[in-house]
Amino acid sequence: MTTTSAYFISDAHLGDNLPYPAQRQQYLINFLGQIAADASHLFILGDLFDFWIEYRHGVRPDFFPILHALRNLVAAGVKIDYISGNHDFALGSFLGDKIGIDIHSDHLTCTLQERRLYLVHGDGLIKADTGYHLLKWLLRNRYLQSLFKLLPPDMGIPLATSVSMASRRRNHKKKRTFTYRDYRPVAWNIAQQGFDMVLMGHTHQPELLQHGNWFYCNLGDWIGNYSYARLNGGNLDLFRFRPDGSPEPMAVQRVAIV
Repeated sequence: MTTTSAYFISDAHLGDNLPYPAQRQQYLINFLGQIAADASHLFILGDLFDFWIEYRHGVRPDFFPILHALRNLVAAGVKIDYISGNHDFALGSFLGDKIGIDIHSDHLTCTLQERRLYLVHGDGLIKADTGYHLLKWLLRNRYLQSLFKLLPPDMGIPLATSVSMASRRRNHKKKRTFTYRDYRPVAWNIAQQGFDMVLMGHTHQPELLQHGNWFYCNLGDWIGNYSYARLNGGNLDLFRFRPDGSPEPMAVQRVAIV
């Protein structure tokens, strides 16, 4: 088996009440099974789960299939790194101890295939999103998470799911002062710290932009886009996963980022 490719995904929001949850999870499981043939790395850039909080003796049964698929990848020799997002902010030791995934609470930098990468979910990067900066601090507060875990899972999980859905509805109705395009100059500022490629998720808008020799990739989501990135031979490409399993290439846009 030749392991030459690194794959990147984000924003599947498994466990939510969005359309076609079983189909979306199955597509992702099929994708994970396919990449085992050539993957050296899989990077999950946040919000794989719509809500994840670890109870000492409990894991949501509806997550078993995807956890099994991830464990199979690890067993096949694929290194998996998981960066927490704004929905799966309470990742604990389970994924590392039981599945074999390396967990990162904020961002990850690495050199791969002679490319210097900066990987992040993307939440909180826009200065204008002042309200979320406070919310992020509250959500990631370990003391508050411990208090939440005092609720039994049969109460805590439905409560968290309803809060997540209410937040999503509010965000759809609220007028934002920024769009997904505002993440481009943010990524460019990060790149100037010595990175060849900046990858993130969060916006659910897949795009691959080239500015000179530098690339910015937003991974999109596995809700409607089924999009993912692949780094092979130092070249970064963005694809859509199709029901028949074949990749649909997405074009590189060459735009003025700044």
